[in-house]
Amino acid sequence: MVMPKMGESIMEGTILKWHKAVGDPVEKDENILDIATDKVDAEVPATESGILAEILFEEGADVPVGEVIARIETDKKASIEKSEISPSAPQKETKRDDTPQPTPEPQEAITQQYSPPAQKPASGRFYSPVVMALAGQEGISMPELESIKGSGVNERVTKKDVLAYIEARKSGQTSKTQSSPAGKPTIAPVIEVQKAPQQPPVVYDPNRSEVIVMDNMRRLIAEHMVRSKQTSAHVTSVSEADVTGLVKLVKSKKKAFQEANGIKLTFTPFMVDACIKTLKQYPMVNASVNGNEIILKKYINFGVAVALGENGAGGLIVPVIKNADEMNLVGLSRSISDLAQRARDKKLQPDEIQGGTFTLTNYGTSGNLFGAPIINQPQVAILGTGAIVKRPMVHTLEDGTDSIVIRSMMYCSLSYDHRIIDGSLAGTFLQQLVKNLESYNEQTVL
Repeated sequence: MVMPKMGESIMEGTILKWHKAVGDPVEKDENILDIATDKVDAEVPATESGILAEILFEEGADVPVGEVIARIETDKKASIEKSEISPSAPQKETKRDDTPQPTPEPQEAITQQYSPPAQKPASGRFYSPVVMALAGQEGISMPELESIKGSGVNERVTKKDVLAYIEARKSGQTSKTQSSPAGKPTIAPVIEVQKAPQQPPVVYDPNRSEVIVMDNMRRLIAEHMVRSKQTSAHVTSVSEADVTGLVKLVKSKKKAFQEANGIKLTFTPFMVDACIKTLKQYPMVNASVNGNEIILKKYINFGVAVALGENGAGGLIVPVIKNADEMNLVGLSRSISDLAQRARDKKLQPDEIQGGTFTLTNYGTSGNLFGAPIINQPQVAILGTGAIVKRPMVHTLEDGTDSIVIRSMMYCSLSYDHRIIDGSLAGTFLQQLVKNLESYNEQTVL
């Protein structure tokens, strides 16, 4: 069995848990281990039925895609015969070749996509694409990378080793002179790094406190949120929409819609549809920043945030509706329902949470009025929708007089990247979004 490729951009996985031990029988397609990538957790089924003969990586290990992680003995009779061979019988010993192998050409082509260090390892030491990408992003030279002691199999440098090195470098604990694996001293370039403020120690009463170790998803969420705030200049603008017509529409057509389509009619597809219409009018909000370049995307892959676990304690994941701009309300409803259910069942594929161009998060489901969501990188904006609440509003009648009426109101907040989106654009985007939301009524065709 090999570490499966869980998506186009995923080059490494972390083994979370083995459900079988060496010697245990396994059935084909039976889940024998859980893995995690930087996108999603997944179960890995057995490729064949037989006996689990060997586990090559322990829990917590980072393993490159395609690497052998376990071996299954499929011939039970052969297994018995092997166990009955006398210890005195001559055995063929497979010699392990510890000679460092050069990086193969296909792997080299992959790493170049991630701007790795310019130099090639003189020692022939292997570095996974994830390690090379991280080194390139953090400005780690090849001599520096060669100096890092690896904790992986055969002292291979893992992602955790590089992250630990980065933290040590930021705190000034790494010396300027390092030693390469070949024993030759190398001089690492002097890089001025602003020290991050140290978090003060947490003081608590251990007798009245519980320590909970973050799971893999919570650690990734924390990492992504901090990185987003460090990448984009966050600003949030807020508008409110009168969605009385939308409330009446959903209420009047809910039963007929479920009978016709087999899924519940909710407010979310209308919010997505209104966003799509608005994004088509303001394409700068459907973009990304790449250095000094602005990438305008002429397609809309719409992400919808889904809370996992009881009361959202299981984290947050954002499945993506690909080519959402080509769907009608029924198609959007089906996609949202399907992706949300599979997200809660942990059955999403990694490609289904990648490639988003804009995101909606509905914090109104928990009763909140409005908030300032964090941008889902590398997007440049995210829309938050609050709870729909009945409030007294001033309404101007046809004769010009004002009257106080009860309306269903909803706040919409847009967090955007001020590097390319100014307040004027954000404001006009929100006002057009409000108009689109207020256009739904009982005459809307589904």
